[in-house]
Amino acid sequence: MRIETFGKDVEVTPALKEYVETKLQRLAKHFDQHCEVRVTLSLQKNEHHVDASANLPGQTLHAEAGAQTMYAAIDILADKLDRLVIRYKEKNLPHAPHALRDNG
Repeated sequence: MRIETFGKDVEVTPALKEYVETKLQRLAKHFDQHCEVRVTLSLQKNEHHVDASANLPGQTLHAEAGAQTMYAAIDILADKLDRLVIRYKEKNLPHAPHALRDNG
């Protein structure tokens, strides 16, 4: 999994970049295939804002979050992306066949 972190009017420090990568690594456990995530950190008015796009096989998932601190916004974003990826997997991956019942 490849994670790219960018700043829009915000300096992306090594600590912020490492925090983003640590939080988003849990998305990798959902897939065997390679996927890419682009994360943009910014300030909007008095709020820290984080925006992410995850390129998965066949689809791009998008999430954004805002909070009082950048770390809190990253936490919220990671939770949102995790839920989106789980929903994506439930819709797109084949389910186990149902067992045939013996009605006799």
